[in-house]
Amino acid sequence: MTFAVAVLTCLRKYVGFSGRAARAEYWYFLLFVLIAGMIANLLDYTFFAEKYRDQTTGRVVMTAANRPISALIGLVLFLPHFAAAWRRMHDTGRSGLYVLLPSIISLLALLVSAFGLGLADMAAGKLDSFLTGATLLLLIPLLILGVLSPLIVFWWLTRPSQPGPNSYGPNPHEVSP
Repeated sequence: MTFAVAVLTCLRKYVGFSGRAARAEYWYFLLFVLIAGMIANLLDYTFFAEKYRDQTTGRVVMTAANRPISALIGLVLFLPHFAAAWRRMHDTGRSGLYVLLPSIISLLALLVSAFGLGLADMAAGKLDSFLTGATLLLLIPLLILGVLSPLIVFWWLTRPSQPGPNSYGPNPHEVSP
């Protein structure tokens, strides 16, 4: 699969979460997303950067506070990239839900810290220290998983296709175009 074919395939399957995506399809599309993001950042910097003179050095400094092109490109490419990652997980024989694993763990860590420390703040005395300790006891493993889960998902996305058909469809390498 070539770069152009992979990009067109992923854009055609804009919100297609069923089926399988070959390794080349996913990684070429990810490369396209990164290149499009860099070009959008460059355009934002060129056309929307604010210039001001630094009072201490006297140099002109540019900041890109508003990034409308980057935001638009990000919104347009988010769903096809997400769908391609979902299908890529299918290709390795895993549920596409595993793509959400880092987000789910981060959300759980946020909820545990907000509710646990919030309850501890409302409590008094020994209950306060108990709730703080219990929150930390839950939060530390979640933070460790939060660091490891993106690496695990990355590992799964790099794995070769599962040979033959699986429950998500035929192998993309074995299907004639």
